[in-house]
Amino acid sequence: MQPGKFLLEATDGAARAGTLMTAHGAVQTPIFMPVGTVGSVKSVDPDDLTQAGAQIILGNTYHLYLRPGDDLVARRGGLHRFMAWEGPILTDSGGFQVFSLSALRKLTPEGVEFRSHLDGSAHFFSPEKVVSIQRNLGSDIMMVLDECPPYGADRDYAARSLELSAKWARACREAYPLGSGSQLMFGIVQGGFYEDLRAESAARTMEIPFEGYALGGLSVGESKPEMLAIMRSTAPLLPRDKPRYLMGVGTPLDILDGIEAGIDMFDCVLPTRNARNGTLFTTQGRVNIKRAEFREDDGPLDPGCPCLACRRFSRAYLRHLYVSRELLAYRLNTIHNLTYFLALAQGARRAIQEGRFAAYKAGVEAVYGGAQA
Repeated sequence: MQPGKFLLEATDGAARAGTLMTAHGAVQTPIFMPVGTVGSVKSVDPDDLTQAGAQIILGNTYHLYLRPGDDLVARRGGLHRFMAWEGPILTDSGGFQVFSLSALRKLTPEGVEFRSHLDGSAHFFSPEKVVSIQRNLGSDIMMVLDECPPYGADRDYAARSLELSAKWARACREAYPLGSGSQLMFGIVQGGFYEDLRAESAARTMEIPFEGYALGGLSVGESKPEMLAIMRSTAPLLPRDKPRYLMGVGTPLDILDGIEAGIDMFDCVLPTRNARNGTLFTTQGRVNIKRAEFREDDGPLDPGCPCLACRRFSRAYLRHLYVSRELLAYRLNTIHNLTYFLALAQGARRAIQEGRFAAYKAGVEAVYGGAQA
């Protein structure tokens, strides 16, 4: 298949299993994408990622632009070569990071002025600029520049933000027209927590020929019911023959809720961040590895898990590493959590193909219940 082709292979209710082709290989969906913000998934290397089951990872335009600089990355042969990752890479536009710096940025119709969180230096992101940065990075999937309204934004703010995001999306596509090269570009649906504005944003974004479509502006402080309502009402509006990406979400149950609603792609820092905090996800539920009860526990963290941490080390040893602040703790914990999240998505894919997704989801819910880490 040519880069950008999405083959929908099976459905089970609204849940979907498919394959997206990129310049660096196929991505089988549903898929969880580990976050490598600055060109590194914290504490692990590319071989660890491959062994954990990663097919595609993320980089961040804002952070890589500031350090080491997209021009430097381009001179090194692009982000794949720079970080020695041979699989696909998706780069966020940096919009969320810029807009989270509310005290350090100024919005204009042409883009956004902001100050670096590193040294306070002034910068400007236009739609054309973020496309140029992502071209330099050489990612397989580029995201458009959008504005992410803060949680609690009123309807007028959300509507104005929608207009701006729609304008910027078109400018991004014009800066890199469809068919210009092997890099793909995804549009982003915004609209706050107003279902009619989300529907309008989806319609406006779908007027532009993107290779995929994302839901942005979720997991920004809203309640779980609010997130689910927007996700369930908006996902079915997106094209059936294009991949659907839920940005920045979430827990194991969030991911399964998203798959149930028809979402194909997910990313979140939760598994890697929680690994560094000692919270591990297993087929038997969450484990806080620093608890004293594991001090003399010679059993594996998760008996059914094939990862390095579970194959070779005991809970007692993993606890010892963590409480001693040994660097190996962060690597092993991260390998395990990523293996769990990637296996969760792979298991969902198999369940969709076999027509048993509801039972699969119920099984995970029985373990995790309402616990949303």
